[in-house]
Amino acid sequence: MATELETDHPVKAAATSFRIIESLRELDGAGVAELADYLGMPKSTVHDHLRTLTDIEYLVQRDGEYHVGVRFLELGGYVRNGMKLHRVAAPEVKKLAEETGEHANLVVEEHGMGIFLHKVKGKDAVQLDTHVGMRTHLHTTATGKAILAHLPEERVEAIIASHGLPGVTERTITDRETLFEDLAEIRERGYAIDDQERVEGMRCVAAPLRGPNGDPLGALSVSGPMSRFDDDVFVEEIPKTVLSSANVVEVNMTYA
Repeated sequence: MATELETDHPVKAAATSFRIIESLRELDGAGVAELADYLGMPKSTVHDHLRTLTDIEYLVQRDGEYHVGVRFLELGGYVRNGMKLHRVAAPEVKKLAEETGEHANLVVEEHGMGIFLHKVKGKDAVQLDTHVGMRTHLHTTATGKAILAHLPEERVEAIIASHGLPGVTERTITDRETLFEDLAEIRERGYAIDDQERVEGMRCVAAPLRGPNGDPLGALSVSGPMSRFDDDVFVEEIPKTVLSSANVVEVNMTYA
């Protein structure tokens, strides 16, 4: 069952509609009864929201179930195409994927979560669950930790207070002190690593993308399976490649 709806929103109907949308994504589509049970809401209320969202073309109905519609792509595409960081970094993400043959990613932080803004799958890349627009807890990924490492400490504390430090695998950092120690190490060496912290069997290296004042704009990363990311590749080869691309993006962000 979904978590209870927040009750302190000024416009509760809007909050309910978006919780319904999110629940349909989590359920990969659902009928009125299933969704009402999942949310713990009256079927009549759920039905009214579903009908409205379908009428304005943000949901679609197939085989008696409601699904999130592709119209959301229009909004996401509009936002992404308007971001200078995406325009500048996209060629480097593609280059990283081509050079390494693995997954290359561009991630930004929004509302304390990591958002995959751009992804390119290299010719040797394994299948992963990540996709453009996916949200992840910052402490579970190399890109997220690269961003956290360059945020003010009070901002990191606020993110932890809001989102917690949930474990995804046995190797996920779930302790505040351990996380802050890791963030200090990231600042010292210049890049972050994820050693099976979000996906078992996968490793990732990320470099922060910083603006002229040092604030993190996002992070670039390359991820691959442990079988190809042995210690030499993981510690030497990939970090140099990712840091080089990050440097190109930072320069172009300043002078483009």
